[in-house]
Amino acid sequence: MKKSTCLIASSMASLVLLMMVLYGSTGSQQSGSHSLRHDYQLLGRPLYKLDLGWPRNPELFTGEVFGVAVNQYAGVVYVAQREMFETMHPKFIPNGDSVPKVLVFTTDGDFLMSWNTTTLEMPHGIFVADAALSNPTLWITDVGNGPYGHCIKQYSPSGKLLQVLGTPGKPGSGLNPLQFDQPAEIFVHDSGEIYIVDGDGGMNNRLIKLSKDQEVLWMHGEKGSGLAQFYIPHSVTVDNAQRVWVADRGNKRIQVFNSITGDWLGTWGSCFTEDAPYSVRLTPDKKYFVVVQLNTNQISLLDAPPVGLIGQCRVVSVIQLAEEMKPHLVDLDLKTGALYVAEIGAQQAQKFTPFSLGGSFL
Repeated sequence: MKKSTCLIASSMASLVLLMMVLYGSTGSQQSGSHSLRHDYQLLGRPLYKLDLGWPRNPELFTGEVFGVAVNQYAGVVYVAQREMFETMHPKFIPNGDSVPKVLVFTTDGDFLMSWNTTTLEMPHGIFVADAALSNPTLWITDVGNGPYGHCIKQYSPSGKLLQVLGTPGKPGSGLNPLQFDQPAEIFVHDSGEIYIVDGDGGMNNRLIKLSKDQEVLWMHGEKGSGLAQFYIPHSVTVDNAQRVWVADRGNKRIQVFNSITGDWLGTWGSCFTEDAPYSVRLTPDKKYFVVVQLNTNQISLLDAPPVGLIGQCRVVSVIQLAEEMKPHLVDLDLKTGALYVAEIGAQQAQKFTPFSLGGSFL
């Protein structure tokens, strides 16, 4: 009887420890007038944990945080934000002065600089290109309705405008000259080839591939729910097996294409019955896709299929954020595996580091 009692006590202690590991912790901390929220739970296999100390100056988040981009070689994180009235009033044209559009932190959390420019109205997606080179650049999609909107802009790390894709202030569907309508996100491959999802609720629902010289190589641009059709394509990434993964937000699915030919390869939808995928990125070890669902406040890790197979999506881990945090877009540090999340509702960006019990995640 005594042996059974000890066994039960030991089992209960193990269960309590497991619950602590899986479900994380909750809390909040104040920094001036800014409230940084840390509420979250870990469900399934615990792969990430929240870095409570990043960044060291959360009060610098003064707008709605829409995107993050990491330069793992320089150890720098770029955070794109915009004025809070813009989501309430889509026709609002910002004056470009009240909220710095880009905040720059180190991956350790130190604040480096902020920059603002009237050439950037409403930043949405943000991406670091040529990170391994001595002259990396920053691409930002602009969904603004003013004279500089509906474009994709390339900036230097300090905020100097280098070039513009699209026709400033003129939404459209043209390819020559190139036009966009609320372009959601851009992904620049190491080859210099560019992938764009154009259609954050505007007239376009397109996936466009451009050459290094910015010529259109192929495109899927039909609105609908059929194969290779889109309804609000919101995020795009490319793996190392010549596959393009697109978060087809309005259709609550991820579609997959051949990066060379543009051929449709498959669809994942069974993981998104409750909410649509908003962002899709691949972990450095190529084992998992990180997918954000804004309305259910979830960050999910899905098994990445092997080369030559798409199959069905399978969730292996979930970071359940608190209500109204609204995660929007994510990026990963390809050196350390750290995950950075832009959260519109909480008006902040958060960092999650790989979590392991006696082993390495990467």
